[in-house]
Formats: sequence, C-alpha cells, structure tokens
Amino acid sequence: MSVTVTHNPDASRFEAEIDGRLAVCAYRLNDGVLALTHTEVPRAAQGRGVAAALVDAALAWARQQGWRVRPVCSYVAVHMRRHPETHDLLA
Repeated sequence: MSVTVTHNPDASRFEAEIDGRLAVCAYRLNDGVLALTHTEVPRAAQGRGVAAALVDAALAWARQQGWRVRPVCSYVAVHMRRHPETHDLLA
C-alpha cells in the first residue's frame, strides 16, 4: 500500500488520510530534539504500513534538519529498534 504522508507543522504532526480517516505521528520539538510522542492509526487501517510511513517521514525530517530524536511513543521506539539505520538519530 502506498501511503501519502504530509507534514502539518501547525498541529505538530505528520498525517496520512486513509479511507477518509486521519492517521498521525505527533511530535514536540525542543532544542534540536524531536520527541515523537504519539502514533495513531485507525483500526481499519492497521497492519498496512501506515504507522511506519508516518514515522519514517518524521525521522527523515529530523535527519534533514540535523536533529536528534527521542522516541517517547512505544511504536516509534520499537520501529527505531528494528531499523538500525536510524540509531544515529537517537538523542
């Protein structure tokens, strides 16, 4: 499944609309550390790679900006643990 992720800086989150419902990866930015605080995907869209696409977009943005990442959300922590190429971003 192809997921289109958009960045909504006014709401401090990355978003994807799936079947008319909103999936999000929320964050807080403080002193060059991007804390990824919550990832939520509607139940009907779970298991389709939506959460991974949201987190990957947030991590790519952090990398592009030269920031570190603090995985507050349990999903983000597991995702980063499974992807060693993201470990250099850890705060």
